[in-house]
Amino acid sequence: MFGNAPRALWERWFTPDEQHRIELACRCLLATGLSGKTVLFETGIGAFLEPALADRFGLTESEHRLLHSLNELGCSHDDVDLVVLSHLHFDHVGGLFSLYEEGQPMQLLFPNARYLISEAAWDTALHPHLRDKPSILPEQIQLLKDSGRVELVSGPEHPLTGEAVRFEFSDGHTRGLMMGELGGDGGVSFAADLIPGVQWVHLPLTMGYDRFPELVIDEKKAYLEDKITRGVRLFYTHDPETAMSNVSCSEDDRYIADNKKPVVAELEL
Repeated sequence: MFGNAPRALWERWFTPDEQHRIELACRCLLATGLSGKTVLFETGIGAFLEPALADRFGLTESEHRLLHSLNELGCSHDDVDLVVLSHLHFDHVGGLFSLYEEGQPMQLLFPNARYLISEAAWDTALHPHLRDKPSILPEQIQLLKDSGRVELVSGPEHPLTGEAVRFEFSDGHTRGLMMGELGGDGGVSFAADLIPGVQWVHLPLTMGYDRFPELVIDEKKAYLEDKITRGVRLFYTHDPETAMSNVSCSEDDRYIADNKKPVVAELEL
């Protein structure tokens, strides 16, 4: 998660377990009344992994957390009209699929939703580079393809979301990464894996998963400058302690996450 940053640095922020794993979130954002639709931004890792693989990644929950969280909000996966996927790595799309059951095939959930994916991310999933292959599962991509409900996004707006969502694109982490912004100036941007948590607001810090770390740094700088100028907050998918923050730039040109919110239960835009 920290690229070439030494452990002596990142241990200040995260304490690894005996297998050198750190705690991470797989946070999603639910927006209601968005162009008259219920829209889910990402679905997290879900609970589709068989027990041995789940243990490898330190996943201890036996329930489908996303479905449980939606139910707590009085929403079923049947009620979701659109699912916006930043990219198709399994820790971001796994929640689209059914809970693991031995001997049972994986099933695609959200039967009434259309899945918004960038053109480049979809092409990457269909023809993954060796660097992306371990994170893109062919059976999941095939289920999405067979659904006939994939909608490709190629510009800042899509007809299904209109002006309610502004899309931005990045290629440093993986080709076609898509961030969605809600509310315009003063709103919120789903930072996805361009900036997975508050530590990665610092420009030099990149992930070992990033295909092009130098490009990530350049993309983060442009992205952060835009968000600071327009007062847009960042929503983090992988930060275990911070769901959302503002961003500022110090006198020595260091970007800083401030006004950090551990939980965003409700936000009106």
